[in-house]
Amino acid sequence: MSLSGIEIEVVPAYNTNKTFHPKANNWLGFVITIENEKIYHAGDTDLIPEMGSFPVDIALLPVSGTYVMTSDEAVEAAKRIKPKTALPMHYGSIVGSVNDAVKFKKSLEGFCEVSILEK
Repeated sequence: MSLSGIEIEVVPAYNTNKTFHPKANNWLGFVITIENEKIYHAGDTDLIPEMGSFPVDIALLPVSGTYVMTSDEAVEAAKRIKPKTALPMHYGSIVGSVNDAVKFKKSLEGFCEVSILEK
């Protein structure tokens, strides 16, 4: 799909080791391309095999565990995806804490830039 020069690709988002977001529901993450920059919004997902085929510049990855991948799994996702920048998300509201985001950032030092956004 393309909207005024913005391309939107849908990609899978699902749980592999829990039942909150089953693959059978066909729920989605998104790869959005704006001016040749690819941004991956993982959505509610675990570390899934498909992530190795998402060549992106920026990756927004959930880190809180419980309903989505843990910060350790998100580190592995970032290593598969190889973005220039990673942003941890899905923490601090329902489950997870800023500590999950900090752990994610520290684990990726020297691999890619990690930005923790504040409200």
